[in-house]
Amino acid sequence: MSTIMAAAVQMNSQSDKGSNLHQAEKLIREAAAKGATYICLPEYFNFIGPVEEEERNAEEIPAGETVQFLSRLTTELGIWLHGGSILEKAEGTEKYYNTTLLFDPKGEIVSRYRKIHLFDAQIEDGYMESRTKNFGREIAVHRASFATVGLTICHDIRYPELYRLLALQGAEIITVPAAFPMYTGKDHWEVLLRARAIENQAYVIAPGQIGDNHDMSCYGRSMIIDPWGNVIASASDLETTVLAAIDTGFIQEVRRKIPSLHNRRPEVYSLEIREGSDPAK
Repeated sequence: MSTIMAAAVQMNSQSDKGSNLHQAEKLIREAAAKGATYICLPEYFNFIGPVEEEERNAEEIPAGETVQFLSRLTTELGIWLHGGSILEKAEGTEKYYNTTLLFDPKGEIVSRYRKIHLFDAQIEDGYMESRTKNFGREIAVHRASFATVGLTICHDIRYPELYRLLALQGAEIITVPAAFPMYTGKDHWEVLLRARAIENQAYVIAPGQIGDNHDMSCYGRSMIIDPWGNVIASASDLETTVLAAIDTGFIQEVRRKIPSLHNRRPEVYSLEIREGSDPAK
C-alpha cells in the first residue's frame, strides 16, 4: 500500500513554444511545492497553432527542446512527470505523432504513447486530426515505483476497449491529457472520465487545456477521479493546478469488494463482430 500526491496541470497553450514552456515550468514548480510527486501536463501543452507552423514546432524524441526541458526539470525536482503531449516527428512521413512521455525522477523516459484514436469529427466547422497526424498502434503501461500507470490522450476517452486493456495489464492510474472542445466537453467530459474510472476501478487523472486555443475553445475542468467514480479534485476556469492523494490501497479495496475485473466472461464475448451470427439462436 502506498499514497502519493498527484497533480493535474491546466493550461491555455498558444503558438509561442517558449511562452508555453515558461508557463508549464511555473505550474509544475507550483504543484511540486505543494507536495505533488506525480505531475501531469495537458495535451499539446508546448504548442497549439496553425498547421503551417507544426513542422517548425514538431520535435524528435529524445533530442527535442521540450523533451530535454522536461527531463531537466524532472531531475531537478525529483518528481515523476507525465509530459502531456507534443508533436513528434515521424521518419518517412510528412505527418506527426501526437505523443506523450512519462519521465521518472532521474529524468529518463520510461514510457512513450502515441495517440491511437485521433479526433476526426464533424462538429462545428469540423476537425480532422488525422490530416496531419499518424495513428498510434501500441498501448502503454508502466510499472512505476508508486503504482502501475496507463497512458492515453484526449479523444481516446471515448473508446472503453483501450481502457479495459490497460486495466487488464495492471493499470491502477490512467492519465488523460486533453484539449477537449467546449462543444462536447460541457456534456461529455466528466461523464466519460468517471465511467472509465468506475469500469476499470482505477484513478483517472485528466489535465486539460482551457479557453481559446488557436481555432478552438477548450473546456478545461481538469480533474482527478478515484476508483469509485468520485471527483476528488477539479479545476476552476483558469490556468492552474489541482492536487489529490492517490491511495493504491483504496484501489485494491474497491477491486476486492466489487471484483468486476476478475469476474469478466471473455469466453462469452468478443470485441470482434462475427459475420452471419444470429443473436436469437
